[in-house]
Formats: sequence, C-alpha cells, structure tokens
Amino acid sequence: MKKALWLDLILISLAVGLSSGSYPESIGDLPGERQQKQAQQIDYQIVERSQSTIHAIIIPHNSNYSVIAAVSPELKSIDNFASQHQAVAAINGGYFDPKNEKTTSYITQQGKLVADPRTNERLIDNPALKPYLGKILNRTEFRRYICGKTTRYDLTLHDAPIPSDCQLLDALGGGPSLLPKDTFVEEGFVAYSNGEIIRDAIGSQGLNARSAVGITRDGDIVLAMVAQKPESPGNSGMSLPELAEFLSTLNVEKAMNLDGGSSSSIFYQEQTFYGKVDAKGNQIQRPIKSALLVLENKE
Repeated sequence: MKKALWLDLILISLAVGLSSGSYPESIGDLPGERQQKQAQQIDYQIVERSQSTIHAIIIPHNSNYSVIAAVSPELKSIDNFASQHQAVAAINGGYFDPKNEKTTSYITQQGKLVADPRTNERLIDNPALKPYLGKILNRTEFRRYICGKTTRYDLTLHDAPIPSDCQLLDALGGGPSLLPKDTFVEEGFVAYSNGEIIRDAIGSQGLNARSAVGITRDGDIVLAMVAQKPESPGNSGMSLPELAEFLSTLNVEKAMNLDGGSSSSIFYQEQTFYGKVDAKGNQIQRPIKSALLVLENKE
C-alpha cells in the first residue's frame, strides 16, 4: 500500500510540474488535497530531481498557523510528535545523542529552556570536541517571538539577544545556517587545517537525506525534507550547498539545517515521509528527540 501511494505521489508531481511550467523541476500535491490546502493556506509541494525527492511545506505569514518547538523525554517518531500535539504538519528537529538520548541542541518552550546540551556529558566531556565546544554551544536556532500582539520568527545564534520589544516563546537549535550564507566553520561543524578539511561532522558536501527550516522575505515559514532515491541509496540525496540553492528558489532568505541523515522525516496531513534509505533501499524510520510542529491557532 505504501509503495502504491509513493508511486501515485510521483506520478501526480510529474503531471502537475509539467503542466505548470513555473518550476525547473516537477512539483505536485497530495491526491485530492489542492482545494483543502488553499482553504488552509498551507502549500505542500513534492519536487522530483534526479538524485532526490524534496518535500516542502510552506506556511504563509498571514495564515492561522504557528510553528512551534516540541521535545520529548524519550525518542519517538515524527508522527507520534504530530499526533500528540494534533499538528497539521511536522518536521524532525535538532541534534541528539542516540546512545544516551540526550539533546545536543538547545530547545525553549513557553519561554523556558527545556533541553540543554550542557547537561549531556557525552558532549561536554568528549575530548575530541573540546576545541569546538564554544561553537557547538552557540549554533543557529529557530525562534518564535511575541512582539506586542504580533508573532515573529527568526533564525539566529543561540547567544543572540532577544529584541527589546519581544518575548521569546519557543526556540529549537540546529545548524549550521544555510542562508544568507553558510556557517559550517563558525558553528563547529567543519574545520580546516592547512587548507584541508579535518572535520566535517555532517558530511556537508556529500549527498545525504537532509532537513531544514527557512524564512522567506515575506515571513513565510518553509519546512523542507530531502529524501534519497530507494533505487540509488549510495548516491542520492543533497549536499548542504545544494539544499541552500533549492531553498533560495522558494524565496527563502534565512535558512537553518536540521538534524538530517537518518533523522530526516516530515509529516503532513496524516502522512509521514522519511528521507534516509538503507543499502537495500528501505526507508529508515528513526525515532527523534525534537520536532518543529505546525499547529492551528486557537481562537
């Protein structure tokens, strides 16, 4: 059944993309969802490229939805996050250690820090990471503010001050920044010695499953998940520069990488899509520590 649905999605995306002519790659929608999507003011797109399938959810700035951070004491699937909070959409969130299930990213909920990487001994006490800890603990995060009666979103470093006229509601750390420029080195993901890379913690230049959040010039929020091709598990996905290039085609001006690879997953209207595949082309359904959720605002 899942295989049939996947084929339906690909065929529909090809048909819509060819007929619209508005994108360089083929774009499609979930079957029968177009009218409902427009009423909800959420746009869901599937973009087929030769080495990847990209799922993109666009939440307009003037819609009746909020994008919030969620975290769990134990690891759980993206659809469990969504169902628990009655989310319309969700994407995997920040970094964590799968061995001790502790966060390596800061997460704030309702103005309170609820996940702190400084409490993760496998991070703080790791001698190999000592030279990079200052950068690791000040990575980019997705923020939601309340400024008077207005909700605002931003992508900024963890140590960046909160605007004087705003209160911080939620924040979810990830990194590195992808747009307006990459901060691979500044955030401790990549390091060089004598002009050669000696550290690349996320394989930034290689093909892999990816996930990201972006903000457009109009203030729309974009959630994007890049899935590998099952028929080409060892040579599919996207590099981070390629992901930044794709996001820029959606008018994204600020973008942050999320915990991609095996964590890559996205949920929209009761359907879940995973990004990473194993050597046999089977989807890897990895439980995660945190997520970004799209919730309908209550009147």
